[in-house]
Order: sequence, then C-alpha cells, then structure tokens
Amino acid sequence: MHINDKTTDAQTAQRPWIDLKSTYDVEAWIDNYNRELQRAIEKTNATGYGICFCLEYGGEIYMHTTGEGDILLDVTPEAEWAVPVISAATNIQAPSGQIWAVPGTALTQLVLGLSSLIGSTRLVLQHDFRIRKY
Repeated sequence: MHINDKTTDAQTAQRPWIDLKSTYDVEAWIDNYNRELQRAIEKTNATGYGICFCLEYGGEIYMHTTGEGDILLDVTPEAEWAVPVISAATNIQAPSGQIWAVPGTALTQLVLGLSSLIGSTRLVLQHDFRIRKY
C-alpha cells in the first residue's frame, strides 16, 4: 500500500513497548490501541488493518480483530519460538500453518502473555491476514 498522508505514516511508525503487568494495564492498552487504529483507518481505505508486535528476540506477530470480535494472528516463521506462549495464553493448540484463529475472549490473556516478549509495535493499515473476500 502506498501511503501519501504524512500523519498516517507517523501513526504507523514503530513504537517502543512498555511491559504490561496486569489485566488493567492490558485493557487500557487495548482501548488506546483501538482508538488510534480507528483514527488511522478513517483517513485511508485500509483493509487487513491491525497491529504488528515486533518481538524482542526476532520475528513479528500481526494481529487483526474481525467484525465478530475474534482474532487472527499471523505468526511469521521468525516468531515461531513464541508459539508455546501463544498456546498457553489462549489455551489453543498451534495450527498447522502460521495463521491462528483465536476467540476474542482470549485477547486480554494473549496480550498479557506476549507482553514481556514484545520489543515494539506498529499499526498496520494493510496486511494479508488471509481474510476471505466475498
């Protein structure tokens, strides 16, 4: 995606992560992230938007929430080392591919579980989360 709006570029810039220690911290972060993402997508025709967690020890996890409130995770091959943490946090076994379907009820626990592994984040305004187009 080619982005011409400098404000949008600033909003998608990589940001350092602050380790979240409690469910209250995570819920406040989710609320803030959601507001920032809504502002960013208002200015574009974004599809496949979400957030990218850049892991401290390598790899990226792209997260998208569906219209139904469920979560799609795209765990890059370099981030496969974090799969046991994702499984433990969500109580879901790893899929055969790199795309995870996670119920929205697991969002807080997922972010809390990954928190100590994240080095930075950035908003993503276009990513192929393998979303079906109808």
